Amino acid sequence: MFSRDDGPAGIEGRVLWPGDLEYYESRTVWNARFESHPDLIVRVAGPGDVATALEYARTRGLVVGVKSGGHDYAGNSACDGGLLIDLGDLGSIDVDPAGRRAVVGAGVTWGEFDAAVSPHGLATTAGTVSTVGVAGFTLGGGEGWLTRKHGLACDNLVSAEVVTAAGSLVRASATENDDLFWALRGGSGNFGIVTSFELALHPLDHPVLAGQVIYPIDRAAEMLRLYRDVFRDAPDETACFPFFYRVPPIDPFPAEWHGQVVVAFVLAYLGPVADGEQHLAVFREMGDPILDGVFPQPWVELQQSFDAGMAKGFRWYSRAHYFDELSDEAIDTLIEALGPFPGDFTSVYFGPGGGAAGRIGPGTTAYPHRGAAHGLHIFPGWVDPELDDDMMAWARGVSDEVAPYANGGVYVNLLGEDERERIPAAYGANYERLRGVKQRWDPENIFHRNHNIPPRA
Repeated sequence: MFSRDDGPAGIEGRVLWPGDLEYYESRTVWNARFESHPDLIVRVAGPGDVATALEYARTRGLVVGVKSGGHDYAGNSACDGGLLIDLGDLGSIDVDPAGRRAVVGAGVTWGEFDAAVSPHGLATTAGTVSTVGVAGFTLGGGEGWLTRKHGLACDNLVSAEVVTAAGSLVRASATENDDLFWALRGGSGNFGIVTSFELALHPLDHPVLAGQVIYPIDRAAEMLRLYRDVFRDAPDETACFPFFYRVPPIDPFPAEWHGQVVVAFVLAYLGPVADGEQHLAVFREMGDPILDGVFPQPWVELQQSFDAGMAKGFRWYSRAHYFDELSDEAIDTLIEALGPFPGDFTSVYFGPGGGAAGRIGPGTTAYPHRGAAHGLHIFPGWVDPELDDDMMAWARGVSDEVAPYANGGVYVNLLGEDERERIPAAYGANYERLRGVKQRWDPENIFHRNHNIPPRA
């Protein structure tokens, strides 16, 4: 349909065509369930290339896909046919330690970000997997270790450089294009292509007490009730994610537990280590654990602790809920529904709300779920494509069983590709306002390869 002779002119970056060596790498995303073959890929060198690529796509009626980190459960970064705008080369990181700000390109991962800011004793709310991209994580809201201490990633967004659907380069902040700025903070990739992010930084110049405490699965109900009760008044510095997963056959996990499903408290205390010893003790003193792997460690080490289990090339599926209260009935129903727990890389976990993120009004940013006490994520992980139907059916079944106890909301970054009907629930009362912003900034819905917010008619 297209040829190299008919490619977009004036691109400073690279135009990649099927057959090019870099084409395969650029089209491939983290979730191996999604294969895509764009007609062409523009690996941009800056905002000008983004505008040129958009104009090229518009004049030829091409669907536009956008990829930054490509780390997405729903495969929204994959683009089959059309033109894929790859932001991966936008890797600049400019740190202002005195002003506690960092300006980063849309191709930066959290691992790269941490490596740049941690030497200054600074951090911000980042993904719990360091290979996740800054862009998609922040635009969807951004929940991580520091959420209760310093708010969501989108709460730490100071400004953004955006190429609009019309091809204009604009700045969005509290004082410039404030409606767009509001929408970018949780509205995902619906309103433009963000090429750089200015993020607030916070002091974190000491080791953090963090790690896992693992218990047998038959103590799951007891553990989840403990987690719920502690987080009714836990300090903002405390992070705890109760996980269900299958013990991998590696050290330091005891050999006799390899392959078995367990419940683990994945913990961190973001204040002084001595205070952490006190506040995390309740999770570590529930009898003899299978493993107590909690110890003081550098922030960057904590940030990378899940990387191996979330490596590129596995197959993933996602279901998620928010809860205003985690009742005994909800806990018991979940444990019963987990049943066979299929998949070598499958995990199910809760994460606490509240803290700094919960003290912001639900209409302050596009992300609305400020009052939720807990989030739940169900995400099977496997390798064999022949298992797709069974793995996805299991996740849907668990999700359906616990849904009556949830509040109806869902985190947009955890929506599955087959949950179009839940998109309004990702934005709650902010949904209609977001449609209005969409109408102003993208009336033709150019940016629709996402959990789409349609323009207001």
